Amino acid sequence: MGNSYAGQLKTTRFEEVLHNSIEASLRSNNLVPRPIFSQLYLEAEQQLSSLEAGSRGDNEEEEEEEEEGLESNSPLNSYQMHPPPEGCCTTDGFCQAGKDLRLISISNEPIEVPSGFLLVGAKSPNLPDHLLVCAVDKRFLPDDNGHNALLGFSGNCVGCGKKGFCYFTEFSNHINLKLTTQPKKQKHLKYYLVRNAHGTLMKGPLICWRGSELRSRQTSSSTCSNSLFQAPESSVPPAAFTSEPVLVANPSVLMGTQLTGTTSDHPLQMSAMSPAVFNGKDSPKHQQLVKNNLSVPTRSSVLGTLTNSGPPKKRHKGWSPESPSVIDPCYTQTGTHRMKNDNAGVPCLPQTGLLGPATISSPVVAAGEPVSVPDNLLKICKAKPVIFKGHGNFPYLCGNLSDVIVSSLLYTCYQNSQSISRAYEQYGASTIQPISEEMQLLLTVYYLVQLASDQVPLIEDLEQIFMRSWRESHLSEIRQYQQATPQPFPQVPSHIAPVTSAQLPWLAGLAASSCNDSVHIIECSYSLAEGLSEMFKLLIEGKLVKTNYVVIICACRNTPIDSCIAVTGKYQARILSESLLSPTEYQKEVNYELMTGKVESLGAFFSTLCPEGDIDILLDKFYQENQNHISSSLNTSTNKPAALDASGTPLCTNYGLERHQIRPLQLAVAQKLLSHVCSIADSSTQNLDLGSFEKVDFLICVPPSEVTYQQTLFHLWHSGVLLELGLEKEHVTKQRLEQYVMKLDAEAQTKFKVFLQNSLQNPHTLFVLIHDHAHWDLVSSAVHNLYAQTEPSVGLVDRLFNCREVKEAPNIVTLHVTSFPYALQTQHTLISPYNEIHWPASYSNGMDLYQENKKYFGLSEFIESTLSGHSLPLLRYDSSFEAMVMALGKRFPRLHSAVIRTFVLVQHYSAAMMAVSGLSQMKNYTSVETLEITQNLINSSKQCACGHGLMVVLRIPCIPLAAVAYERLYHVRERLSLEEHFEIILGNPNSAITIGKHFVDQLKTWQKIEDAEWRPQTYLELEGLPCILIFSGMDPHGESLPRSLRYCDLRLINSSSLVRTTLEQELGLAAYFVSSEVPMEKVTVGEVLESDPEKLSSTDNEDEEIVTEGSVSEKRSPVKRERSCSHDSVSSSLSSKASSMAFCNESSPPVMALGERARSPHPSLNSVMEEGVATCEKQRQKNSQCSMTKGLKQPPVVFLPKLVYDMVTSTDSSGLPKASSLLPYHSVMWASSFRPLLSKMMTCTEQSLYYRQWTIPKPSHMDYNNRNEGRMDNFHPRRLLLSGPPQIGKTGAYLQFLSILSRMLIRLTEVDVYDEEEININLREESGGHYPQHSDAWPDLETFKKMPFDYIIHDPKYDDASLICSRHQNVKGEDKSATRKPEDLYIRRQTTRMRLSKYAAYNTYHHCEQCHHYLGFNPRYQLYESTLHAFAFSYSMLGEEIQLHFIIPKSKEHHFVFSQPGGQLESMRLPLVTDKSQEFIKSPTFTPTTGRHEHGLFNLYHAMDGANHLHVLVVKEYEMAIYKKYWPNHIMLVLPSMFNSAGVGAAHFLIKELSYHNLELERNRQEELGIKPQDIWPFIVISDDSCVMWNMVDVDSGGERRSEYTWSERNVSLKHILQHIEASPNVTHYALIGMRKWSSKTRNGDIQEPFSRCHVHDFIILNVDLTQNVQYNQNRFTCDDVDFNLRVHSAGLLLCRFNRFSVMKKQIAVGGHRSFHIKSKVSDNPVSIAPSQYICAPDSKHTFLAAPAQLLLEKFLQYHSHRFFPLSLKNYGHPVLSVDCYLNLGPQVAVCYVSSRPHSLNISCSDLLFSGLLLYLCDSFVVASFLKKFHFLKGATLCVICQDRNSLRQTVVRLELEDEWQFRLRDEFQTANAKEDRPLFFLTGRHI
Repeated sequence: MGNSYAGQLKTTRFEEVLHNSIEASLRSNNLVPRPIFSQLYLEAEQQLSSLEAGSRGDNEEEEEEEEEGLESNSPLNSYQMHPPPEGCCTTDGFCQAGKDLRLISISNEPIEVPSGFLLVGAKSPNLPDHLLVCAVDKRFLPDDNGHNALLGFSGNCVGCGKKGFCYFTEFSNHINLKLTTQPKKQKHLKYYLVRNAHGTLMKGPLICWRGSELRSRQTSSSTCSNSLFQAPESSVPPAAFTSEPVLVANPSVLMGTQLTGTTSDHPLQMSAMSPAVFNGKDSPKHQQLVKNNLSVPTRSSVLGTLTNSGPPKKRHKGWSPESPSVIDPCYTQTGTHRMKNDNAGVPCLPQTGLLGPATISSPVVAAGEPVSVPDNLLKICKAKPVIFKGHGNFPYLCGNLSDVIVSSLLYTCYQNSQSISRAYEQYGASTIQPISEEMQLLLTVYYLVQLASDQVPLIEDLEQIFMRSWRESHLSEIRQYQQATPQPFPQVPSHIAPVTSAQLPWLAGLAASSCNDSVHIIECSYSLAEGLSEMFKLLIEGKLVKTNYVVIICACRNTPIDSCIAVTGKYQARILSESLLSPTEYQKEVNYELMTGKVESLGAFFSTLCPEGDIDILLDKFYQENQNHISSSLNTSTNKPAALDASGTPLCTNYGLERHQIRPLQLAVAQKLLSHVCSIADSSTQNLDLGSFEKVDFLICVPPSEVTYQQTLFHLWHSGVLLELGLEKEHVTKQRLEQYVMKLDAEAQTKFKVFLQNSLQNPHTLFVLIHDHAHWDLVSSAVHNLYAQTEPSVGLVDRLFNCREVKEAPNIVTLHVTSFPYALQTQHTLISPYNEIHWPASYSNGMDLYQENKKYFGLSEFIESTLSGHSLPLLRYDSSFEAMVMALGKRFPRLHSAVIRTFVLVQHYSAAMMAVSGLSQMKNYTSVETLEITQNLINSSKQCACGHGLMVVLRIPCIPLAAVAYERLYHVRERLSLEEHFEIILGNPNSAITIGKHFVDQLKTWQKIEDAEWRPQTYLELEGLPCILIFSGMDPHGESLPRSLRYCDLRLINSSSLVRTTLEQELGLAAYFVSSEVPMEKVTVGEVLESDPEKLSSTDNEDEEIVTEGSVSEKRSPVKRERSCSHDSVSSSLSSKASSMAFCNESSPPVMALGERARSPHPSLNSVMEEGVATCEKQRQKNSQCSMTKGLKQPPVVFLPKLVYDMVTSTDSSGLPKASSLLPYHSVMWASSFRPLLSKMMTCTEQSLYYRQWTIPKPSHMDYNNRNEGRMDNFHPRRLLLSGPPQIGKTGAYLQFLSILSRMLIRLTEVDVYDEEEININLREESGGHYPQHSDAWPDLETFKKMPFDYIIHDPKYDDASLICSRHQNVKGEDKSATRKPEDLYIRRQTTRMRLSKYAAYNTYHHCEQCHHYLGFNPRYQLYESTLHAFAFSYSMLGEEIQLHFIIPKSKEHHFVFSQPGGQLESMRLPLVTDKSQEFIKSPTFTPTTGRHEHGLFNLYHAMDGANHLHVLVVKEYEMAIYKKYWPNHIMLVLPSMFNSAGVGAAHFLIKELSYHNLELERNRQEELGIKPQDIWPFIVISDDSCVMWNMVDVDSGGERRSEYTWSERNVSLKHILQHIEASPNVTHYALIGMRKWSSKTRNGDIQEPFSRCHVHDFIILNVDLTQNVQYNQNRFTCDDVDFNLRVHSAGLLLCRFNRFSVMKKQIAVGGHRSFHIKSKVSDNPVSIAPSQYICAPDSKHTFLAAPAQLLLEKFLQYHSHRFFPLSLKNYGHPVLSVDCYLNLGPQVAVCYVSSRPHSLNISCSDLLFSGLLLYLCDSFVVASFLKKFHFLKGATLCVICQDRNSLRQTVVRLELEDEWQFRLRDEFQTANAKEDRPLFFLTGRHI
């Protein structure tokens, strides 16, 4: 039972082990020492593991086979299983108590796991496909290397809960394993069990029983992705994520679940990469740390010497399972119980090296003797050497492991460079060899040799070197593959001879010989252990003092090379070692050093610097001696003369907070955003239906920074967006404002649930979810699942923005807004590249594109200021500060450099304040730069009348260090009595701004705030306040800084762990707008106050040297001095005299317009300054000295660490700053080392595509599981990304976007409808023209018959039409002589904007769920499934058979009758007159249309209120396909091709004739069914394609008198109107029924009369039975409805207009009658042709026109009829007699219509004298006797129009016209058509 080990004594000397064990025990926090003999006892498996070191491809199956083999080699013991107790369960998979233990059965059940136990899976031989769940004490399980497991067993049954099984034999019986061999836990406990992101228990990694550290333990991708993740920046508990596999067993964290796995964001390592999983991690001490959020850091405990030496044979009392086991020899623990994380944080040899798939195995295998790390290594070397594993095997390390750091970054880089990029596969990559290991190492040596002493190696540089080398060495192959055919191509030998392993050491030594021993080469003959031992020896002996890098090479002829590189340079080693810490570990390390008092030695050292003794003693002495003197002198200085306003308050004309205003660039970006949203809606995917939204709502999510939150509220208040969107009323309270902005903190989920609930409840509201500062917290929600209790905010963004509700909601658009979009531009991103909006450049080729009055200064402008030609750079570094930091770093090697840098800078500021205050000797203990900042800060308030000063931002990322700095500076300021001169503010992201009462009062005075409770809540409100703002927090969260910012001190940013996002957001703090009116160069040069390099060099810079022990006094070189020159002169005795002299030399002060001063409408910022009385020149000069003057002119000065400065200012070959090529973000990694470089010429879009191709997210990134692999379907369709430089105005842009989006949605729900008053109202028939019963719902037939017909046209669209005369009208009429151009008809018509109602008709752009099936999205039918049917009938007037075609969708076939069999179309079904159903509309609707396939209003679903109806579109043959495409579910009636060029008259004619023919067919069909012919419904509806809404007037005639009534108009459905009209009594007796044209100017009289007998237009209900013998004129283009109305009336039929119904017509700018263009037939030039050219003399050489003859005739008569009828012009009392037709002769000519038909109704013309006669295509009913009834004026004219000249002559003879009319040959004309176009001919004559 239990484990059986056989072993031998290790070769290490007993004394060494004893010594190391005692030392480790002394360092340990645990009381129980490690047993010595257990370290000397080596298991047999360890030898085996060493032998198998070369095998890198082992898998689990091989391991299991080896295990079986190992067991088979041992003697087999016969094993007899004890019989189970009676009555117990013996079923496989169940315990003896009958409880199911199978994983598949209980994976979702909660399982109680005691503390210290783990869930594991046991394999039963009888159930090979199942795992049995067991709870086992983790002390009896091995670590990940197969060691440290106690012998024996302790476990519980998870089924029945039985506990305390002390023997595995007993336990195996209980769980019914039914074994035939000796039960062994190693054989049957196979897997750890883990819970995935959904809480389901699943199989995890194998339990590593036998020291199988040679294998990578990634068992499945799901385990990998769901178990452990890389630490996501600073938001995750530090111990939660390491690069090693970690087994978490803390019930308080995971509620009893156990998880194990490996991180998959870097290549999995082997034994040396995977120390014991319980290596200090899961001891009770550690668990307590996790519970307390790791707030109690402990000292490091480096235990033991050798790797994982396992427990003793028996259970020794002296060995505690809780004690941390021996650490991995390749790692060290610093600061806390933490294993060194190779890829935690992003170093300068950064995390970017962690590339490639997670399946690459590591060669980190122990070989040969272990190497002992010497004692006191750190003390001797002053830095921990960083050893980078290279190629081949790496030896074990033992001894003083805490003084070395081992990393696999370089190994990973080498591995990734071995893989050929996918980009080269097209060149036949399989035949091109990767770069060799020898060449890789040689290139690395070359790279290290050329590094300067103050440079740190970068992985990106090395990768690009490898890339270039590979490409150059294979250039010929690549070129040949580019030109070759796809067939296999033989490999071309490379031009460069490969480096052999024998040559490598010699070549490397040769390369290193020129670098003055900066790179030292050590060659080994046997193993790297020799070289490492020699290196340690040389370090101890001090022989590598000048050496920064040691390259160790073991190159044997027959084996691959082994190599490693040790960084021994003090500066480089410190930077690289600190770069391996994650941001969280960095903070933890600093915390530890502060809490344990390690920094006290640093403080003591500073105290010794001052020659007068301790600085604090000096401060106290100064305070006591000079308190009274200083206060009096300062009071006199501040009470100097000042400009006063009317109230006596000091006035500064330069002060004023900027009011909110939208800049042109912001508006342009807002419009770009709107354009992208519209493009989403316009796409065919139907992911966004803008037409269905009525309003906009939004939620802005910001990081958990109180200042950012208040700042966003501030911008929102000023923008007025809430009022514009209609979300709030006029007085918006702050509580209401806070509903629209959400901090992403623990309380965010509650507010977000309300947002989601609102989106569900308001489907017609478009919700915009704005994620501001979107690069913050991109942690996967799976991480939250692991650590939900300790860190509830982890993964919050993922949980909120990527939840199913947001993704699937059709009315939520997500907008990510960030200055650093790189983390959202990976291969797995959710955002389509087409949905990215980049901030446009304001300048192009030197031209200002947007007329901005301010110039933006961002990173590129700051870098540009450092180039030669600029007088004073804005980016600088402080060489004195850097030199002191470096010297102290050597003196205190165990302190983190952040601690040293902070203490040095605080010391500098303290000394500078003392120097400015009069202790001039202290200026030797600060730097020129710090002195400059301090002097300008303190003096700035003295130089302004009101005490305005400048702001200094001191950036200290680490919050504990920021608190230390704040306390120290606060103390120094107090001791110096400067508390009234400037404020010190501690800016913590988690808390509000706190400033003293004195400064609050100052701000209130400046900003004219009367609220006693007011406090500044944003940094913007600190405008003009002299202050030092200590800006803390690991990352800025988007806080904006005021214009009074003058210095941005970034000397303390973490320069060792930078990625592009981190670096750019730090520099983004200084981003600034300056007035573009004054060139920055001139301002900088002109201000002598601004520092002058010559001035600096001529003062006390000799005292600048730093007097520290062991430091080399450094002076800046002239070049360095120029680049980092001081900004204000502070060296010349610090006298105010020097400052005042400098100010006197200032250039003339800029005059600020009054209107540019503070205009903020916010109550707290209502600081509009009243212009004071005229002041003298002296006072104005003093005002100009205010620091605000400079704030308007130039951006702040930025101080950087030297390392960052070099990185930012150095450029690559394309001119791109080196910082831009860094890894873009912490939680992403490069997809390949073989990637091209970013280029300076790349646009933002190209950069985005670059990152999308070459970066992939790590498992901790929220996009990790969104593996789109380039497919478009993985992009979220309603997700956008707005990116722009920091502080450029993105908030204002997206708020403006919300505003214009709302306006557009309102515009989408509105249409322009014609709104014109009826014309010719004063000519209305007077006698008997009124319907007597005003309250009738329907007209009474008999009463209606007695009403006269009103001939006058009242439709305003016929304002240009000829007046129709009747005997009752006032024939004088009105003068319509206003000349109008023909094209003005459309433009001049009046429209009004109307909101679409729910009963509107829609065009093709409308989509909603309700009418999807109506438009063809019916699941029962395939889209576009329709059939074509021919339908023919004869018509004698056309002289031939008419053949029409119906396109009938399958879904509409029930409206038709088809023959059986054959399926031929027979008729269209018609209902009965007696049908009373309210579910359908009886009248079929026909809509003739042309040119409006997109814009025609054919969607009548909502207009009909969902009622069943028959709708037919009447289209021309050439437009059939396009209409069918846009309206697949509509019935089409296709006109014959002969009507392709015809007008609307032809469509009306064919609709009517078809309908009558169909009526006859239906009568015949239904007569056979016993239905009377007169019972068939005879009406059809003919509707224009622009009818959009229908209205109804409700009349309340409650008054006693007839004239007393009120009325109101409302929108109703077309269904309501049609069903009302169809229900009219005796409806079949009416020939034409119509309704009013809507107008907002409708008069009471029009409403008072419910029915009129007059013309009807646009939307008519036609009785095809009664009008059988009245036809539309198929030739007509215009006025065909007027012509038809007159024909119907003259036939004695009734026309009825329902005045209380009205139709609104939408203005549609395309199609319709405007689709006819008259142009020349000869040339294609689109030259407009005047209507006078539309006719010509017959047989002339006139230019023929490509237009129908009828159209030319109508247009000519409309504009030039006075040529034919000169007497008729404005002669309304003598109209033109028009026989059987109405033609528009223009508004200045009146016509009188008569019909020649027998028994027709005509007006009495006996007393009328006509001025002309118009005979248009006379038929046989017109005879000579008919014409002789009429009388004409002398000189009246005649116009006869016929189809040809022969008919013209025949008509003159037949009608005996020559008896009364005189004709001349020259009076014959024709339309300007060619003969083949069949022109019309005219003959004019004069009455005799």
